[in-house]
Amino acid sequence: MSRQSTLLRFFPKAPAAAEPKAPAPAERNGHGAAPARSPGPAVQSEGAGKPTAVGPCAGPLSVSCGYSPGDLVWAKMEGYPWWPCLVYNHPIEGTLTRGKGKSSRIHVQFFDDSPTRGWVSIKYLRPYKGSADRETQKGGMFYSSKPEIKRAMILADDAMLKDASKRLELAVCNEPSDTEDEEMEVSESASGNSEDYESEEEVKKNKQTTSQRRSAGKSKKRRVLDSDTDNEGSDVEFKPDAKNEASSDEDSSGVDEGESGDSEPDTEMDVESPVKVAPKRKRLAINRPAKRRSLENDLPEAPKRVVTMSSETKSKLTSFAAPESFESQPNAGSGGVGSSVEWEHEKFEWLREGKRRDGCRRRQGDPSYDPCTLYVPEDHLNKCTPGMRKWWQLKSQNFDSVIFYKVGKFYELYHMDAVTAVNELGLIFMKGIWAHSGFPEIAFGRFSDVLVQKGYKVVRVEQTETPEMMEARCKSLAHPTKFDKVVRREICRVITKGTQTYSVLDGDPSENHNRYLLCIKEKVEDSSGHLRVYGVCFVDTSVGKFYVGQFPDDRHCSRFRTLVSHYTPVQILFEKGNLSSDTYKILRGSLSSCMQEGLISGSQFWNASKTLKTLLEEGYFKDKEKSDDDCTLPPVIKSMTSESDSLGLTPGDNSELALSALGGCVFYLKKCLIDQELLSLANFEEYIPVDIDLTKATGSSSFFAKTSQRMVLDGVTLMNLEILQNGTTGTMEGTLLERMDTCCTPFGKRLLKQWICAPLCNPYAINDRLDAVEDLLAVPTKMSEVSEQLKKLPDLERLLSKIHSIGSPLKSESHPDSRAVFYEETKYSKKKIADFLSALEGFKAMNEIIDVMEETADDFKSKILKQVVTRKSKTPEGRFPDLHTELKRWDTAFDHNQARKTGVITPKSGFDPDYDKALQDIKDVEEDLREYLNKQRKLLGFKTMLYWGAGKNRYQIEIPESVVTRGLPEEYELKSTRKGYKRYWTKEIEKMLADMMNAEERRDTAVKDCMRRLFYNFDKNNKDWQTAVDCFAVLDVLLCFANYSRDGEGPMCRPVILLPENNVPPFLELKGSCHPCITNTFFGDDFIPNNIVIGCKDEDEESTSEAYCVLVTGPNMGGKSTLMRQAGLLVIMAQLGCYLPAEACRLTPVDRVFTRLGASDRIMSGESTFFVELSETSSILQHATEHSLVLVDELGRGTATFDGTAIASAVVKELAENVKCRTLFSTHYHSLVEDHSHNNAVRLGHMACMVENDSEDPSQETITFLYKFTKGACPKSYGFNAARLANIPEEIIQNGHRKAREFEMMTLSLRMFRYLCLMAEDATGDKSTVQKLMRLINHL
Repeated sequence: MSRQSTLLRFFPKAPAAAEPKAPAPAERNGHGAAPARSPGPAVQSEGAGKPTAVGPCAGPLSVSCGYSPGDLVWAKMEGYPWWPCLVYNHPIEGTLTRGKGKSSRIHVQFFDDSPTRGWVSIKYLRPYKGSADRETQKGGMFYSSKPEIKRAMILADDAMLKDASKRLELAVCNEPSDTEDEEMEVSESASGNSEDYESEEEVKKNKQTTSQRRSAGKSKKRRVLDSDTDNEGSDVEFKPDAKNEASSDEDSSGVDEGESGDSEPDTEMDVESPVKVAPKRKRLAINRPAKRRSLENDLPEAPKRVVTMSSETKSKLTSFAAPESFESQPNAGSGGVGSSVEWEHEKFEWLREGKRRDGCRRRQGDPSYDPCTLYVPEDHLNKCTPGMRKWWQLKSQNFDSVIFYKVGKFYELYHMDAVTAVNELGLIFMKGIWAHSGFPEIAFGRFSDVLVQKGYKVVRVEQTETPEMMEARCKSLAHPTKFDKVVRREICRVITKGTQTYSVLDGDPSENHNRYLLCIKEKVEDSSGHLRVYGVCFVDTSVGKFYVGQFPDDRHCSRFRTLVSHYTPVQILFEKGNLSSDTYKILRGSLSSCMQEGLISGSQFWNASKTLKTLLEEGYFKDKEKSDDDCTLPPVIKSMTSESDSLGLTPGDNSELALSALGGCVFYLKKCLIDQELLSLANFEEYIPVDIDLTKATGSSSFFAKTSQRMVLDGVTLMNLEILQNGTTGTMEGTLLERMDTCCTPFGKRLLKQWICAPLCNPYAINDRLDAVEDLLAVPTKMSEVSEQLKKLPDLERLLSKIHSIGSPLKSESHPDSRAVFYEETKYSKKKIADFLSALEGFKAMNEIIDVMEETADDFKSKILKQVVTRKSKTPEGRFPDLHTELKRWDTAFDHNQARKTGVITPKSGFDPDYDKALQDIKDVEEDLREYLNKQRKLLGFKTMLYWGAGKNRYQIEIPESVVTRGLPEEYELKSTRKGYKRYWTKEIEKMLADMMNAEERRDTAVKDCMRRLFYNFDKNNKDWQTAVDCFAVLDVLLCFANYSRDGEGPMCRPVILLPENNVPPFLELKGSCHPCITNTFFGDDFIPNNIVIGCKDEDEESTSEAYCVLVTGPNMGGKSTLMRQAGLLVIMAQLGCYLPAEACRLTPVDRVFTRLGASDRIMSGESTFFVELSETSSILQHATEHSLVLVDELGRGTATFDGTAIASAVVKELAENVKCRTLFSTHYHSLVEDHSHNNAVRLGHMACMVENDSEDPSQETITFLYKFTKGACPKSYGFNAARLANIPEEIIQNGHRKAREFEMMTLSLRMFRYLCLMAEDATGDKSTVQKLMRLINHL
């Protein structure tokens, strides 16, 4: 297995550590060939300058790092897997470490079949303790299912058996890797001088001048030469070859391999060049070989150059090293590290903050100001070179974006974009007064992704013309100007967080979950703002699935909040001036981390009619290969149009907002140049809020049995129960999703998240999933076998979208990428083929899994499991498509190994009719030519007569002069001669040659377009491929449930779901239940199981109460909130169709889980803590039904005690007596407990604790939390115990306790007075009142 296809894809080219010493401005702006360490690979380039070594092996200046040669470690590149490694000295430098302190790095070799080496930050190293170590198992820090890492662990385990000296014999990697070569190219790009914007005529002049100074036969690649002197600015210099100087119209600073980097520019160009080049000092005489060697040949000689390089020169070189991570460089915006130089673009008055204007010349204070555009004065554009003029024109239309501007084989960044690149990517500035940086084409995916993840927009600008095409274009113009004499460039892609498609240029996705682009439009239906309607469209561009919908909402925007919680967007589009203040509060609050962009109404955010018209006119849904087909709208969109309009141009009554939101989304995708590839999938689904059917339910007992309704989990509930992310760090750690997610495939993980956000309500569907879990648990061997197979599957859902994009005829015809000139085209082609073959292998593996599962499918009770693991060609209920025929067809379509190696697909006979016809025509013409030659031999009587020539001059009949003298037929036309021979053509030969060239052209066209047509043909069967993926996503999630049900800690039970018939009211019964995400208490003890019974009798406690509301009391930190969260999570898991950590579980379906837990404000939305409490409570009271589960924790603590108690009491009464929903209501208001202690609709329960040394002095009390939920009320909350645990000073605790006694006595006195008054009013004397009064007197 090659190094490039295994290890290096896990370890991207991370920047090297920056040395603490900053270069002086003179050094920084010295010759651009300083070997700046690019943000290249972790495997560092030997030719890019060598930092002074520090570390345990670096001599007397070493600092102990805790590692020595021969140690085995885990090493990690940030954001990528941990990998077993061997620590050893650098093979050339002989050092173990680089850098100092926290920025030091250790040299390691990565274990692999083809080992690679590199420098890894010391903070990402951990000792290797063997593959049996706990941290390598599932859930551990180093766990990975990747076969490459498992293989590496086997190699590392073998090395562990040897001593350190023997291990060092395993250090066999002494050569720079491929990525080190790329790093050198980055260094070259960042160090040359920029002559990018010369006109073609100037390039030719410079080419002639330069070629006189160059020796012939030099390699195209530049090399880094180290001077033997220590003179500043002369230590390194680039000497590019001038052979292919005009491969691009503009020679950039170290951009194109064939471009000149050291020709002296004309005086006029010095004025116009965007990067001013200081006059170069002549190099001292250096003995150089006549023929320049490649970078690869230079590298082994690195030790010789190191020997002759002085320490001062080394210091200069290391000062140009890029930072270890993509962090901001100080003062980068003002000329670089340690420099006070002001960049040229910072001097432009029209570019200063407060003085900028947009493309329509509106000032920044104007309400209509568009920050995406910029007004660039015409006089400035006229002063620019042609290339820089084009850059400013593009920047003026994309001022909010970072432009990656292609020059040759490099992407260049200028002015403010260069400053951003240096700050965020760790690139370095090229020399000159203009901010300027760059990197090679192949590194685009890595650098663009870093910027996009940080919230930037990235614009990729490509050359869509070669210099030859430019010359031809200029010749066709009557009066070409200097601005015409530049290769044409076009924007080929705009990338944002919400529009990533992960093409071959972009690289692979860093996460498996969906990343949605959301477009919203709102209409407030009444002046008070209590009723509103939303139109939404959201899409995951990596998959290409659109959701479009329109729905009414309440004043709290409940449905909209639920939407953004279930389908978390990373970018939001809205119509400027359209959203209400309530919606803006949500955008500024919980969605503040999303990219948000307002679109102009009409021109950018289209209305419904314009949207429908555009969809039809653009022909997104028309098959371009069958031009006679009419363009029809997808069924979902068609259903939103008016029934009276057969053309589909009139929106329906309740769809205008939805279609308008779709229009805003289409506009933005069109702007990002991905509209064709996504919309042509025609993958649309109507979005209907999960609670929409609940409004139709009127308490019918059969409602749950007949509906496909899902449980509603709104954003507040998802957050409070920590289902998707925890409330502490915002990560998945400790969440229900993390605990349950053992899915093996990316598409399975995405489906699991959707299922968790919307559990089932239909008992039959829930039981069918539970049957599937039982069926799988009954075949553990097959479970393990299938799971191992699933781990090998790629992300087929995203691969199908990629294949569609590449094969789309609509995109291939008009997209700028089809005209772009790529220097790494072969690598991209290989990647496309690798992705395609990966998809084929994935579907083959699916077929094998189906073969395994079909053996036992007849024994399965579950319908859903049978459907996904049986082929529909075999059984009517099967859903999995029969892929055998298609896969066999693609196996024989072309030579897979040859295509993988060459990046070119040559179809086999019978697969591509056009290609086959061209080959047959070529063969026929060749046969005709042979027959014609034999005929001429007989005619002239000369048997050794042959054809001669190549290209357009092929098939000339070569005849000796001795034969010519005999006389030739008149049709023979002399074409060329050589000594003793003459060569002739005839009319027949010319005609056959024309036929041959025509057939060859058709063959070449077929081969060139073969990959696209091949992918297109594959995509024709997209429905079956997608169905197969959907089936396996379901299978993966069911396996995930089975794994959790089998591996859960403690007893696991199958929940019993009952329909709420007339004699079965809604209830919940959990026996011996545990929290699914917590296995130990805070103090490390085993989790204490608890019974939770609501709405039915608790037989264990001999309780006859069937109250719907349970008032929960208990000491602070006693476990009340944990118990409530536990109940909510277990109900959700039960309705997912999964086993629970409990001894028994019985319940009727829950239509919605409401939570009011914790205390926090929403300061960004201007909402106080108490307001948030009441808003959540209001939502509960408005939407809760008798089938809901309500969890309320300490309502009322955000205001005064009496107000809070009163509100809490009223809410309890409403929920218990009117709504009659299952409720857990925790409180510390003991008066609230007393008020409802005799209410039959309310039951009391508390978290038990044991109090020792109960006395007047709180410091003497010892509270032991029992974490057991028992009946009755807790007498006290023991708040002073919590104060002591929180280390409140003892004096304050004592003072507080005295004050508490005063308040308690006052309350008891008031209560006694109240009872006396009651007795005075009631002459008969109520016995219970008398008893209460006596108890109070005794207590006093």
